[in-house]
Amino acid sequence: MQNTNPNNDVVIASSPSDTVSSLTWSPVANMLAAGSWNKEVRIWEVSPQGAAVPKLMISHNAPVLCTAWSNDGTRVFSGSCDNTAKMWVLGQQPVVVAQHEAPIKEIFYCAEIGCVVTGSWDKTIKYWDTRTQGPQATIKLPERVYCMDVKSVVMAVGTAERHCLIYDARKPQVAFREFQSPLKFQSRCLSIFPDKTGFALGSIEGRVAISHVDQKDLKKNFAFKCHRHGQNGTEVYAVNSISFHEKFGTFATAGSDGGYVFWDKDSKQRLKLFHRMTQPITASNFNRDGTIYAYATGYDWSKGAEHWNKDIPPQIFLHGVTEAEIQPRAKVN
Repeated sequence: MQNTNPNNDVVIASSPSDTVSSLTWSPVANMLAAGSWNKEVRIWEVSPQGAAVPKLMISHNAPVLCTAWSNDGTRVFSGSCDNTAKMWVLGQQPVVVAQHEAPIKEIFYCAEIGCVVTGSWDKTIKYWDTRTQGPQATIKLPERVYCMDVKSVVMAVGTAERHCLIYDARKPQVAFREFQSPLKFQSRCLSIFPDKTGFALGSIEGRVAISHVDQKDLKKNFAFKCHRHGQNGTEVYAVNSISFHEKFGTFATAGSDGGYVFWDKDSKQRLKLFHRMTQPITASNFNRDGTIYAYATGYDWSKGAEHWNKDIPPQIFLHGVTEAEIQPRAKVN
C-alpha cells in the first residue's frame, strides 16, 4: 500500500469527513480553524509537540468555503455556499453577520477598518460591521471572486476571466490597480507578501505569478512553473494554496499533485521539495510564528467525479518547520 504520510508529519485524528476548503490559524495562539465541504467549521488547539486537541465545532447549511480569525483571536468568521457568513465568539452560539446573493468564497477581518470583508461569486466584495445590520460598503467587481487576500489595508483580488484588482481597504470606491492576470488560465489562490509590496497568484495551469503593487516595482514581476511532473512537465496540476512565512518572506505552494514546496521569490529558488501525498492538497497555512505548516489532503475534483475514491478520507497534517527549510538563500547572479 502506498504511504499516505510520506513526510512523516503529524496527523490530526479528528479531521472532517469531507474535503477541507480552508485552514486558518489564530494570530495570537496555536489554534487552527478548518472549513470543509461537510458544512462544518472545526477548531483544534495545537500543542508545541504538535498534538491537536479538538475544541469546538459549528455548522452551516451548505459547504464552508472560507474561514478567518479576528485580530485578538476571540472570534472566528466563516463563509458558506448558503450565501451567509457567520461570526463565532468562541464558546457562544454563532450569529449570521453577512449575506450575499451567491456563495461567499473569501472572508477576512480587517482590524484597520474594524470590518469583516467578504468576497462572493455574486461579483461583489462587501464590508460588514458586526454590530449593525447591512453592509457598510459594497464593491462591484467585473466577475466572481475566485481568490483574495487582505493584509493591513492592502486588498488583492483575483476573479473569473483572469481579472486582478488591488485596493486600499480604506478607500474601496476605486481600485488602486486593475489588470489582467499574467497567467493564461483560471486563478486559483492568492497571497499578499508579508511586507505588503505585492502578492503571489496561483492558477490551475501549475504556474505562480509574482506581482507587485506599485508601478515602480513592476520590473520585478515574474512567473514560474510548479506542480508539474512527467517528461518535460506535461502532467500539469493546479496550485491550490499559497502561504507566506511572516518572518522570512519565503512561501509555500501546495497543489493538486499532492505536493507542497517551499520557495524564495527574491532569489528565485526552490528551497525544499517534499514527498507527494496520495491525494491533492486542498488548503494550507503557516501558523503565526511560522513553526508549523498545516495542510489538508482530499479530493479537489480536478480530474472529475470518476477519479473520486470514497475509501481515501480527507486528512489534515501538521509539518514542523525548520529554519533550514524556509529561510532565504543568497541570490544567484
